[in-house]
Amino acid sequence: MLYMMLMKLDVARCKGSKLLLNHPSPSSGKSVACKGLSVSCCFCNIVARHDVAVRIRSLNKKIESIANDKIFSTFNNSTQPIGNGRTSKLVRSSNLVEPNLVGKEILHSTRKLVDLVLAHKECKSYKLGIVGTGGVGKTTLAQKIYNDQKLKGCFKMHAWICVSQDYNEVTLLKEVLRNVGVHHEQGETIAELQRKLAEAIEGKSFFLVLDDVWHSNVWMDLLRPTLHKTMSGVILVTTRDDQITRRIGVDHTHRVDLMPVEVGWELLWKSMNIEEEKEVQNLRNMGIEIVRKCGHLPLAIKVTASALASRDLTENEWKKYLGKYAGSQSMLSDETEGALYLSYDGLSHRLKQCFLYCALYAEDSIIEREEVTWLWIAEGFIEEWEGQLLEDIAEEYYYELIHRNLLQPDRTRFDLAKCKMHDLL
Repeated sequence: MLYMMLMKLDVARCKGSKLLLNHPSPSSGKSVACKGLSVSCCFCNIVARHDVAVRIRSLNKKIESIANDKIFSTFNNSTQPIGNGRTSKLVRSSNLVEPNLVGKEILHSTRKLVDLVLAHKECKSYKLGIVGTGGVGKTTLAQKIYNDQKLKGCFKMHAWICVSQDYNEVTLLKEVLRNVGVHHEQGETIAELQRKLAEAIEGKSFFLVLDDVWHSNVWMDLLRPTLHKTMSGVILVTTRDDQITRRIGVDHTHRVDLMPVEVGWELLWKSMNIEEEKEVQNLRNMGIEIVRKCGHLPLAIKVTASALASRDLTENEWKKYLGKYAGSQSMLSDETEGALYLSYDGLSHRLKQCFLYCALYAEDSIIEREEVTWLWIAEGFIEEWEGQLLEDIAEEYYYELIHRNLLQPDRTRFDLAKCKMHDLL
């Protein structure tokens, strides 16, 4: 909280600099920033910000060295900033396409799995697994099940937990407790947290989603001893590894397949905010080729659509993009990485700085819009533009990164106030 207050003081100092034209010395800004605060407080702030700045500079140096490598000469023409570092357009939540809401397959899969959840809601720890490669849409399907209207009110308690590759046991247990509305104290041990959880859910129905599971231990050693004996309900697990579901002992496994080419084409043009296919009918064959280049992966298709949305709807423009995509594929390990790189590569310099700053957050951490935009401003990533407030420009950057699918919004929030980075990034 103190760090956030100091960030806001930094922003106030930036705004107040216009009033200090008669005293333009570099030291004046520092005195304003620390006025009313203790020396130790200011020193802590400087050390913290210096540490972050060093990490940002290190990342920028790595990017610069990569950009100077001759194998990346293919992309030199795509890194020009847009205007004065401004985003191409302001994208609000109403303009964002809901994730993967195309094709009959996801609707059929959702209905099937929702029915399974309902049929086993009174069982002792009935386990469902969703398996598929990275970027194929496992989390999207799990979200649709979790938010389905048929399940509203069917369980006394429910929780959605992003596990990730390097999870912390104490943090994970605290997150489960927070989801079910149970308070926890600072410094409580794993055993104490497990006991609290067992007491909270005893005799109650529970729907638990464990998203992005990389190790079976999260269930076998951490949650099963607590939940298996005390809860009735359903555990839904998403993972890339079939072995994980076998070790956990899921009762039913659903595999998410790659997107059919026609469905991928529909996702491509809908993700570009195009109303009807006839608007891009002349680009259909090229679009299908793009879907194939994306490996039929929804994430890669959506990222590509975001990049294409800023281009003219002409064969020439799309051919240029296909050429760049072919170049990226020769250097990166898979289709999704190629699409993500091109989306990043097309950002202005300042947007790249903002995006790289988000990479400092731990995997699967929630990034709050208000917090991260203040931090961008405090780090000097945001420039004034035609009299607009710095906060408004920073917010516009935030929405642009979501629009390009480089940040994933929390779909439970209509205002997109929270997001995170996809683990593939």
